[in-house]
Amino acid sequence: MGEVVVELRQLTKHFGSVVAVRDVSLEVGEGEFVSLLGPSGCGKTTTLRMIAGFEEPTSGDIFIGGRSVQGLPPYRRPVNTVFQHYALFPHVTVFENVAYGLRRKGLAKPGIASEVEAALRLVGLAGMGARYPQQLSGGQQQRVALARALVNKPRVLLLDEPLGALDLKLRKQMQLELKKLQEEIGIAFLYVTHDQEEALTLSDRIGLMSGGSLVQLGTPREIYHGPATRFVADFIGESNLVPGERAPDGRWAVPGGLSVVLPEGAGTGAVLCVRPEEVRIAREPLGVANCFPATVQRTVYLGSCVLVHAALTDTLVIVARLSDLALGESLGSGQPIFVGWASEDGRLLPD
Repeated sequence: MGEVVVELRQLTKHFGSVVAVRDVSLEVGEGEFVSLLGPSGCGKTTTLRMIAGFEEPTSGDIFIGGRSVQGLPPYRRPVNTVFQHYALFPHVTVFENVAYGLRRKGLAKPGIASEVEAALRLVGLAGMGARYPQQLSGGQQQRVALARALVNKPRVLLLDEPLGALDLKLRKQMQLELKKLQEEIGIAFLYVTHDQEEALTLSDRIGLMSGGSLVQLGTPREIYHGPATRFVADFIGESNLVPGERAPDGRWAVPGGLSVVLPEGAGTGAVLCVRPEEVRIAREPLGVANCFPATVQRTVYLGSCVLVHAALTDTLVIVARLSDLALGESLGSGQPIFVGWASEDGRLLPD
């Protein structure tokens, strides 16, 4: 991480008796793409709004470029915000939408024209300044909103679910374009989303929020392969969460009589996490530490892989993600199989 552009220090926000954000501390570096990820109501948008100046913190402080922005109105903060609903002015052209902030700053007309043209070119809308928002597609309107925010050259761009109104195919296309744009201009992006795949695709680091708190911060790989809690494992990707308790022999005793070998230094926890891609399926016993007879419950074909739901006991179903399509498609409901995983692929997690 380079120079710190945004720093949150023990940021807290109350709405009456409700604690929306609780003691959040975070640093965002120059040129870094950081996503705040979490379910609805976890505090991620409120955090973004406090940075933008639309909400005042109950306690804590916000620094942008090393300077506290407490009490500064939004227009005096070196940030710009892009929302899910683009808030474009329908009665003026694309050019005038993008030029709005520059006119408020009092920039001379020749300067405005060159800056707007450069911003539109940056987002792939060169030559479209004379059109009106209603003449554009959803993806093009999103690009106008980005150009309007970027033309003011903010230290950090704040994005609140900016792709939420787009259909799935366009959303995925815009994710790649947005990441490429951020890398080209080199400024920090702080991005709010509830979509875990989007966060994994775009982010240098992800801050996962729950109940107003920042529960884990790390790279996509760190968050996915090293979840700190059951909530993180359950929210990011798919996980097999196996309840049980530590037995005297150091194994994980699962209700139903299963005994699971844990990785060295597993520590303590309330649940065992095994990712579906780490689970192996075979018709014969597997040469791994943990191998159990099971029954196929159902299979789900996903094109690039097959999900196999296998019942190990009456109450424990393990999901395996098979890249071997031929094997996956050959398995039928009720068929006996063996399910296994290496001990080092399990992880004990606290609740």
